[in-house]
Parts: sequence; C-alpha cells; structure tokens
Amino acid sequence: MSADESERTSRPGKTPEVPKLTDDEVALREAENGLRQFDRLVALIEGAVAPGAPAFRLRPSTLTELNRIAVEGLLVAPGSFRHGPIGITNSLHHPPPPEDVPAEIDGMCDYVHDHWDASPVHLSSYVMWRLNWIHPFNDGNGRTSRAASYLVLCARLGLRLPGTGTIPERIAADKQPYYLALDAADAAWRDGRVDVSSMEHLVSAFLAAQLVELHQLATGTKAP
Repeated sequence: MSADESERTSRPGKTPEVPKLTDDEVALREAENGLRQFDRLVALIEGAVAPGAPAFRLRPSTLTELNRIAVEGLLVAPGSFRHGPIGITNSLHHPPPPEDVPAEIDGMCDYVHDHWDASPVHLSSYVMWRLNWIHPFNDGNGRTSRAASYLVLCARLGLRLPGTGTIPERIAADKQPYYLALDAADAAWRDGRVDVSSMEHLVSAFLAAQLVELHQLATGTKAP
C-alpha cells in the first residue's frame, strides 16, 4: 500500500464551506500554518515551564487555539468543534457524535489532571490517542493531537525538550507506526481498557531519537 493510500483524513458528514484554493495554495497554507502552530506551541511550553508559572492544566481552549492555527484559511470556522458526524479514512474507528465532543474533551483534560503523577510519556501518549479518538474538529485533528501531546510531555517534564527533529515532526515524517499505535489503543478501548502502551513505545523511541540527534550535534558526530 502506498503512503497516499494509507494516509488518514477526516470525512466530515457536515462541514462549513471550504475556501476555494488550489492544491498548491492549500499546501502553502498548511506549511505556513505548521510553522505558526510550532511557534505557538513553543510559547505555550515556555509559559508552562517558566519559573513561578502556575500548575499546568490542559484546557479545551488550548486545543481549539492549536487547531485554529493549524487550519486557518482552510476552513471557514477554524478551531471550532464539529457540528456533524465524521469518519476517518483507512480506520475502523467511528468517532463519537458531535453532541458528545465537549464532554469528551473535558474528560480527556480531566484525565491528564487527575493522573498528573503518571509518567510524562504516558500522559503524552494518552493525549495523542484520545484526541484522535474524539476527533473533535472538522480537520487538523492529527496535527492538533501531536502538538497537544508534546505540550503535555514538556509541561510534565518541566522543561522544553532540546534537540531538533521533535517528536511531532518525526511522527509526521512516518505516520504508519503512529496509525498502528492508534489502532491498538482503539482496540483496547473497545474492550473497555485504557492501554496506550504501543503509543508509549513510539513516543519513547522518538524522544530518544530527538535527544540522540542533539548529542550527535553536540559532539560533532552529526553535521548541523
């Protein structure tokens, strides 16, 4: 199966009218939005880990802001929760109905708060999976989940992770293992269990790769 055939995209059942853009304009807008979202993510991380900062709490408003930046100029109502059903191509998962989205988002944020003593990798992995499971937006759910997951990871660690090739970037470069980890967590949830161990392995591996690359740059074993 080719990369294009395995790619997962949202299939909104009801969505605001999309602005008329060419494929090249869409690609350019997505790239620009990606840079803006990363800048905002860095600012959120630095605010969360700054000396004297209040205790971090993941909030729905943070998620809607990250999504708004990701899809601005591509949807009429960027950052808004969907108002209709949605499907996911190449996935067996059926996201919850739109009327359940706000409560599901609140529940995810509460889980992070209530389990703050859990490992940073677990909380990051949970957010990565659960936000995809809810699929609260008409588009940009994956980009938003990866950014939110990284925010939670850094906030729980109490630092902005150093290194280039961040975890979200590494996942975006090769999504198939990420999709498999989402599928494994979805299957566990259908059995009534929270099990994000596959996602934890993925996040851990990419975290190690990010830090190894930093070490290589520091020791001169990798060209900058």
